[in-house]
Amino acid sequence: MAARAIWKGMIRFDGVRVPVKLYSAVEDRSVHFRLLHRKDLAPVRQALVNPQTDQVVPFEETGRAYITEAGDRVLLDQAELEALEPQPSRDIEILGFLPHQAIDHRWYDRPYYLGPDGESAEYFALADALEAMAVEGLARWVMRNKAYVGALQIYQGYPMLISLHHAEEVIPVEALEPPQGPPLDQRELGLARQLIEMLEAEFQPQAYRDEYRNRVLEMLSAKARGKRVKTRAPRQRERDEDVGHALEASLRQARKSA
Repeated sequence: MAARAIWKGMIRFDGVRVPVKLYSAVEDRSVHFRLLHRKDLAPVRQALVNPQTDQVVPFEETGRAYITEAGDRVLLDQAELEALEPQPSRDIEILGFLPHQAIDHRWYDRPYYLGPDGESAEYFALADALEAMAVEGLARWVMRNKAYVGALQIYQGYPMLISLHHAEEVIPVEALEPPQGPPLDQRELGLARQLIEMLEAEFQPQAYRDEYRNRVLEMLSAKARGKRVKTRAPRQRERDEDVGHALEASLRQARKSA
């Protein structure tokens, strides 16, 4: 099935206009379940209940509130929240261009492919320029009543727009306690380097799949065919406190697998 565009926009910088379509570069493949009544297998639905009266509250009688640290309830209505939303726009404004990979990966949130919308000359000119100059654009845009900041990059000839986390969402490494522990001796350092060298590999994303999801789907398929599924408790892994012994064991295992 061909990918379907989820949004249309206009890349804009210094008088340049590039109409584009956005396509999701990732998708949720989680297995979703329905809640049923075990007695008759009828689907159940959630209800809003007043804990003081145990009465069901219709959604239209509810209101939103923010609870402050002091415990005060600040009531809001939908009109007040909508008034704070960013102005709708189709512009993807480029704020500037940075060297490729200048943005720390901690900031990356969600990637989108960009395709041409109508005339494609400007689209391909932009893609060629990004690749030839090894740069990426810092962009901002509004999509579905939400403001985004993102990175405009090139990937295998395709422009991509990767939304970024906001500053308050990224935890600085300085907030962590520095790692502490006894220093490794030269023998342990040598074993660690050997193990790293033996395990050097290229990244092959097609090899890394959601094994839990696959097992769940296999179990569901078996149960749908009327088969009885046996469950096994996970085996507890023994813990080796000695770093040297652990590295030697890992090296032996790596040599067997080589």
